[in-house]
Amino acid sequence: MVAPGPTPRDLEQILTIGARTPDHGKLNPWRFVTVARDQRDDLARLLVEALAAEEPDAPPAKFAKAEEFAHSGAALIVVISAPVPEHKIPEWEQILSCGAAAMNILHAAHALGFVGGWVTGRHAYSDRVSAAFCESGERIAGFIFLGTPGRELEERPRPELSAVWRPWQPPKT
Repeated sequence: MVAPGPTPRDLEQILTIGARTPDHGKLNPWRFVTVARDQRDDLARLLVEALAAEEPDAPPAKFAKAEEFAHSGAALIVVISAPVPEHKIPEWEQILSCGAAAMNILHAAHALGFVGGWVTGRHAYSDRVSAAFCESGERIAGFIFLGTPGRELEERPRPELSAVWRPWQPPKT
């Protein structure tokens, strides 16, 4: 994944499509936070400080990986799961809606000719990193990095359809 990434207009279109997702109750139980290129050093600092606080004996390579993570992709969208508490719509459905929104973002980016990667990793589970992006009751659902393909893409291994698809069989009475 290399530059260029989506233009501001492309990014707005991608996020608009991301927001058009199944959402029982029209709760919008997700938010999108963009991290601009000129903010990546600040993000790197946050990730390194979080790592130092949470894993003070981490090897230097882990700190370097945190720096690299912050500077990955030409564009970065942090998808936040923001379920509405104590609502008649079950939290599970709200979390699924957030995942659908993230997938819509990836589909929209790909439809515009970009590539993307949806990553969680240790940073999504760090209390310190979460505090920088999330409000009370929210969680980081993932970091979506977008850019232009730098080479021919290879399909990763996928399960055989027969391993994940079966026709329903009614219970025997």
